[in-house]
Parts: sequence; structure tokens; C-alpha cells
Amino acid sequence: MTSRDAAPVLIPEGTVYTAEDITFWANPERRSLDQAIAEADVLVSCPHSGAAIPAEISPYLAPEFTRRLQYDFSDVATSAIVRRWAEIDPRIVYVENPHPRLIRDPNRAKPEDPAALLAEAIERVRAAGPYQRVDLTGVDAIRPVTFSFYPLLRVPDTAAELSELTHTFARVAEQGLGVYERTRDDLTERFIAAAYARAAREGQARFTRLSFHDTMNTTTTREGAVNVAREAKDRLPRIVALSNRGDHAGNPRPEGPVTMDPVRIRVLAAAHREAFATELPEDVALNQPYLGSQEIIAAGERFTREYDAPDAGVHLDAVQAEFLREFLLGNAAVSVLHEPGEGWITEDPDHIDAVAHACRDAWDRYRSA
Repeated sequence: MTSRDAAPVLIPEGTVYTAEDITFWANPERRSLDQAIAEADVLVSCPHSGAAIPAEISPYLAPEFTRRLQYDFSDVATSAIVRRWAEIDPRIVYVENPHPRLIRDPNRAKPEDPAALLAEAIERVRAAGPYQRVDLTGVDAIRPVTFSFYPLLRVPDTAAELSELTHTFARVAEQGLGVYERTRDDLTERFIAAAYARAAREGQARFTRLSFHDTMNTTTTREGAVNVAREAKDRLPRIVALSNRGDHAGNPRPEGPVTMDPVRIRVLAAAHREAFATELPEDVALNQPYLGSQEIIAAGERFTREYDAPDAGVHLDAVQAEFLREFLLGNAAVSVLHEPGEGWITEDPDHIDAVAHACRDAWDRYRSA
């Protein structure tokens, strides 16, 4: 179930991804991407699905950084599931970030100066000391420590080393992360255009941006056991939290607008409860514990500029799905991760297939509701 190899997984040096490398849809041997977009109404993005680290970054990794910490710091379980979903569902297109969030988190607002931001984060970590909690508010687009405050990067000793590190990160980001962001945004524009074309033919059309994530309800010990329970306020429901920046009913909060229509997100939640055969209604929750982050915020802001959409019959939504990682991995894998270790689990293809089919079925139920 678990790999004995504790070394981090690396992307070969010099690897530059293309849009074709990271975009997935059903039957690509018979359907072009243009055709897939014309027939789809959901663009799924996974900003944290990448786990492998560009080899250019390896000299800067902390020596105690194991494969388990590497994968735990990602949403790596989402990759296989959403790729499989894209294979079986012609109504979605999937774009995947091939780089880990270690390079820079695309679900945070893109900083004007990523190098300066990383330098500030490293200085805060240096001041706090090894393994100590540190406040990275405002500078966590690139984290030098995990969310359990375990080191990801060696703290540079000199200004020259820090400069070299930050410039390497900025350069390498353009080889994968930058490709992801440009591809995601280009696909969004193409989907918007396709929605208008479909509405002109059929009278109504929907386009939904879905930002797909996972999180465990436990964090990691120094021995690698992912078994420290999060505080109750930070725990996910048993299956998924769907977020539109609203309240627990999906309605707008005083702080700002929602990114998905409240009625539609409630219908989507009901569709997930049916497709995933939930035991309790609260197994699928709205906006708890997370409101949804940068990807849906940016998409929502983009959609507000489509002033003609209501009259054209075009409905534009953005929603974040934060699945419980324990649910995505399955009980056998979770039992391994609850024990000390340095490797990662081997994914179960049957479980991946079952979850992917449930995702497809949930959105089919939503469309037909």
C-alpha cells in the first residue's frame, strides 16, 4: 500500500509543460478541444493536484522533507480522480496544475513580486525557528513550511543564497505553473464564448468553473503519521464542502457577493448527496469550513463583467469543491497514513473509478434537476 521510497519525487530538470500536456477531456482521439468545449458546461481546475517538484528546486529542499510530506502538502488524490472523471464525462474539460503549490499557490492572489514575498516568508520562518508556528498571513502564496510547520525549504544563510533561491523559483514557475494559469484563463474565455453560442441556439446555457480540492481532517507528526486531529472549526464534512463565498445556506454574506447562484449551489449540494449516497445531509456542506479562495473569486469577478449574460440566457457560476481526502483515498490508504512513515500510499484504481463516476453522476443530477 505504501511506497518504501522516502525521497521526494522530482520532475526532470528543464521540463516545460504545454497546454496540451495539462488539458484533459473525453475521447480526445475523436473529439478536438474545440468540440469538447462546445459540448461541455463545466471547466474543472485542480490548482494543487501537482506533487512532483521540479528538479531545479531540489538543492533548496529541506533535508527532512520526505515524500509523505511532499504528497501531504498537495491535493495529489484529486489528479487521478478528475482525470478519470474527464475520461468518462463529455460534459467537462479538466485543466491540471503540473507543479506543486510549493512553487507558488495559484489559489492565492498572484503577488506582484513573488520573489519578495518568498523572501519575507523565509525571514518570518527564520525568526520563528525550526518547527515553530509562524504567521504567514499575506505571504503564504509561497510557503517555506507545511501547514503543520514542517520545513519544506532550507533557510538560506546569506542574502546571495536567498536571491538565488527566489529567482530560481520565479524562473521555474513559468515552466508549469504559469502554463497552468494561462491555460485555465484561456479555457475560461473559450467556455464563455461557447456558452453564448449555445444560448443563442437553445435559449439558455450554463457555464460553471469548478475549482477541485481535497484536505485531510488530520495533520502530520514529525514521524510522518497524518493523525493529529484538526480543530473542530477546521474540519471538513464527511464527503465535500461546496463553496460560493456565501453563508451556510449559500446565500450572500454582508462581506461580499457569492460566486454561484444560491439556488443553484443548493441544487448542486442535493445532487452530490444523492450521487454519493450520503448518510446525513451534513455530509455535503456549504461554505464550511472554507468560503472558497482565489480561483473562484477571480472567476466570479470575471463573470460580473459579462453584462449581457442575463439577457442572453447565459448563467455563469464558480464553485469550489473541497473533498475530504480521507474519502477520496479510501479507508485502507488512510489507515497507512495514520501510522508513522516517509513514503506515500498506492492509489486504488477501483476506488478512483467509483469516486469519478459519482462526480459525473452528481453533475448529471444537477443538470437535470
